[in-house]
Amino acid sequence: MSDIEIRDDRAAGRLEAVADGEVVGRIEYFVLDGPGDALVPVHTIVEPAHEGKGIAGSLARELYATARREGVTVAPLCPYVVKWAERHPDEAPAADPALLRAAKDWLRAHPGRF
Repeated sequence: MSDIEIRDDRAAGRLEAVADGEVVGRIEYFVLDGPGDALVPVHTIVEPAHEGKGIAGSLARELYATARREGVTVAPLCPYVVKWAERHPDEAPAADPALLRAAKDWLRAHPGRF
């Protein structure tokens, strides 16, 4: 397999891992505009044939790097990203509890989005 390219499809709310022209994994997320700006990952998915290759971790790392570049926070609701962040506190600062509550409220207000 060739190197993985990670691309951000902001309009679709997906951070995608691409190998040989094929999307092999993704983090589905939304952008929260208040009370603070945040990227909110909801689901991490890796195609079964590509599991165990570090793709999910690469996606999580890039999501936090994107947030740093944009000067926003990551408010993880995705269980995988939550666990990844716990294992990498130097790369994944904890989100304010109020921001996490706002992200959960947004998700409840938009059923069917994810």
